[in-house]
Amino acid sequence: MVDPADAISKAREAVSHRADLPGMSLMEHLDELRKRIVRSALYLFAGFIVAYIFHEKLFSYVQAPLSSIHKTLNYTHPMDPLNLYLQVSLIGGAILASPFILFQVWLFIAPGLYQKERRFVVPFMAATVGLFLTGAAFGYFWVLPGALKILIVDFGHNFTPMVTIEEYMGFFLSIILGLGVSFELPILIFFLALFGIVSPRFLWKNIRYAILACSWWRPSSAPALTPGRCAFTPCRCWCST
Repeated sequence: MVDPADAISKAREAVSHRADLPGMSLMEHLDELRKRIVRSALYLFAGFIVAYIFHEKLFSYVQAPLSSIHKTLNYTHPMDPLNLYLQVSLIGGAILASPFILFQVWLFIAPGLYQKERRFVVPFMAATVGLFLTGAAFGYFWVLPGALKILIVDFGHNFTPMVTIEEYMGFFLSIILGLGVSFELPILIFFLALFGIVSPRFLWKNIRYAILACSWWRPSSAPALTPGRCAFTPCRCWCST
């Protein structure tokens, strides 16, 4: 079983080994953090502006899985269409700005790394963006269409669906972003191993606990992603197709 005290001691040991690196005061750290956050926000805003120019095209991509089963979106509030365009533009802008934002993250943590570790900047950025897009694409092209077909066409064929913008976007994002973030797990493991917190032996020894944790986390956290819905059900439905 995983020993929390052992994990904490490994983290402390990893930090102590870096004591010889050039240090920064607390105010310097805060100033550096502020600078990186401001620049990331500017990149995000620029990406949002570019994405909003193409918001109709982006919306067509969002609606495509629903259109494939010949259904359309409905709205119950006058602000819903505008909110949808803004939300789609924000997501598109975040994807466009993600390499620049990740570079700011790297610049913030780089002073705490050895010179030999800084060579991972390009692989880090490529792997992070690539894995997220791979997970999002998996959700968009396979999981989401399969889930909509099972839930609306098969189970809901005796009813008249009224899919609202708010409900659909929540369902859409819970799958796309959820799978995108899930595919980032190798990056997390890489940094934990880099700092000496975990090792291949440790991961293999505790794999059964990881499987148990994933099995528990999915049903317990899914309702929080989309209120009143269970996000793991579409994945299970897709697997059954």
